[in-house]
Amino acid sequence: MRIAVLGGAARDLVNFRGHLMSEMARAGHTVYGIAPEGTPEIQANLERLGVTYVPIDIHRTGLNPFRDLLSLFHLWSLFRRLRLDALLAYEIKAVVFGTLAAKQAGVPDRFAMITGRGTTLQGEATEFRQRTVRRVVKALYRLALRRCRGVLFQNEDDLAFFRTEGLLPKGMAARIVNGSGVDLDHFAPSPLPDGPATFLFVGRLLRDKGLHEYVQACRLVSGRQVAARFQILGPLDTNPNAITADQVQAWVQEGIVDYLGEMGDVRPALAAAHVLVLPSYGEGTPRSVLEAMSMGRAVVTTDAPGCRATVQEGCNGFLVPVRDSDALAEAIIRLAEDRDLILRLGKEGRKIAEEKYDVCHVTAEILAFMDLTPGTPRVSDRAASRPGTPHPPLPLPPI
Repeated sequence: MRIAVLGGAARDLVNFRGHLMSEMARAGHTVYGIAPEGTPEIQANLERLGVTYVPIDIHRTGLNPFRDLLSLFHLWSLFRRLRLDALLAYEIKAVVFGTLAAKQAGVPDRFAMITGRGTTLQGEATEFRQRTVRRVVKALYRLALRRCRGVLFQNEDDLAFFRTEGLLPKGMAARIVNGSGVDLDHFAPSPLPDGPATFLFVGRLLRDKGLHEYVQACRLVSGRQVAARFQILGPLDTNPNAITADQVQAWVQEGIVDYLGEMGDVRPALAAAHVLVLPSYGEGTPRSVLEAMSMGRAVVTTDAPGCRATVQEGCNGFLVPVRDSDALAEAIIRLAEDRDLILRLGKEGRKIAEEKYDVCHVTAEILAFMDLTPGTPRVSDRAASRPGTPHPPLPLPPI
């Protein structure tokens, strides 16, 4: 079969879908990774996985009707050229426009993966513009998901929300998977470092990740004269919800946190930290938490969709209310003053990662849901009945 995985950023194809696409390729399928913002390094990494990278101009954020219609046309044209048998799209714009374009291009099997509700569908919409955008997004989801063969979710909260809001058609095949999984060998346990307790945030620098609450909690902890260090690791973003570079610099100059920038490999930063902190307002399943758990690190995150599923209170970490800097500070202080507790929570986190989040198990569940497990009759019949076509040259020209 000829299969495409469509996302909102090329780096995520490698980081979040690399194992899935490599297993598709190993099963004998021709696999395309489609996303904007690619680099020669990303293309090379995907080629090593047996995947062809195809760049596409699709903007993850904003609602510009002309630009979005152009993206829809480009995707339709691309899918026709590739003569796809199946599409898996994740992230809101990829799901909406990718699914609609695939339907019009005659792609037989179309699947969506909901990796979180996103800023638009989280919390209360108090302003007129927020309410309007939310209505538009819901309408687009309803339109697109009706054209799917199946929809994957990463937590029960999001599945319930999509059903309650009528975004998921009745009778639609749906399944919950444990996020993107984590490579347990790549993110191997590491000993806790010496020195003061180090608390690390990893993720895109967005307000909805709870960065303002994290920094305020750091101020409160520092005011209590607790020995601790605080770090932020992750890329700046173009999202309207993003934290600006000036704001990050102001925090650093205040002496509250250290900004580590963006790293292609986060393992050294996790190995140098004692606790991962993610005060997010909601996720699909937070990959940073899974990686930290796999490396034997305690976690403090929020009692929010996606986040709450990764932490068992008092077992591998602590859950705090969303937007509550005081509660976050108390959890940080409790851990900063008890190194044995950090060690115990980290060991339990590794056990949970092994039992629940092994990327091999997650990938197998996704492939089974898409009927792509090697040897299944549907895949064999389709592949045998389809005339062979030459692969397009590598790389394809940008759309």
